[in-house]
Amino acid sequence: MAFFSISLLNGLSYGLLLFMLSAGLTLIFSMMGVLNFAHASFYMLGAYFGYSVTEWLGFWPALLLAPLIVGALGALFERFVLRRVHRFGHVPELLITFGMSYIILEGVQLVWGRSSVDYRVPQVLDGPLLTLFGTQFPMYRAFMMGVALLMLASLWLLLNRSRIGLVIQAALTHPDMAEALGHNVPRVFMWVFGGGCALAGLAGVMGGNAFVTEPGMAMALGGIVFVVVVVGGIGSLAGAFWASILIGLTQTFAVGLDVSVAPILPYVLMVLVLVFRPRGLAGTRGD
Repeated sequence: MAFFSISLLNGLSYGLLLFMLSAGLTLIFSMMGVLNFAHASFYMLGAYFGYSVTEWLGFWPALLLAPLIVGALGALFERFVLRRVHRFGHVPELLITFGMSYIILEGVQLVWGRSSVDYRVPQVLDGPLLTLFGTQFPMYRAFMMGVALLMLASLWLLLNRSRIGLVIQAALTHPDMAEALGHNVPRVFMWVFGGGCALAGLAGVMGGNAFVTEPGMAMALGGIVFVVVVVGGIGSLAGAFWASILIGLTQTFAVGLDVSVAPILPYVLMVLVLVFRPRGLAGTRGD
């Protein structure tokens, strides 16, 4: 019973971290049609900026400032790099974001080094939240879950119940009409891309101290993020949420049971989804 309860909580917390990371990628693709291969690298930047700001000002300012810095860098990347190749189609976009991931990796190693940094959970959240049958569940993981759920609610309200959301959707579906009404569509796309990168940065601030902040962290989670997006349905925020929970629980229980094939289970799930339901759990795109 203790194993099941703690594994369930750990799986939910890991799944919600995956959602925090995949939500930005899903938002960017659904709004702009850009599959950002550098997305996990912006997650890594969030963790490193979170570490540096924490050393300077503390964790709580880092929780606000680091995602904003990452979002600003993402917006600048879209404005001065990605926008120049957007008209040439998806392949140049994929190549430019793929190259950007390596530039970020080299930049991180130059600034912070090749080994892990001592990015720790804030002292106020460092401890057990509860103890089930002698096994402790960390308070910080519960905090991560709360932030992820708050982010989900905020995104839903922003996209469905605000004027900003209406402008974004109008720029996506009817760009010429949105331009005629006085909205700067390229600027809208810049802020959407920057916002998606900021969400990845938030995931990095939250996950960098819960796990390990080191140059290989983007590579470790990058593949899983794309699995989440495909399984959930490319462009579907709700699908990304449920896929994140499913994959988080599957991996956590598989690792807890010491199943030898645990690392490949998400990819097996992705293959099965592509075979039997190509549009994903909640996707609307059949291609």
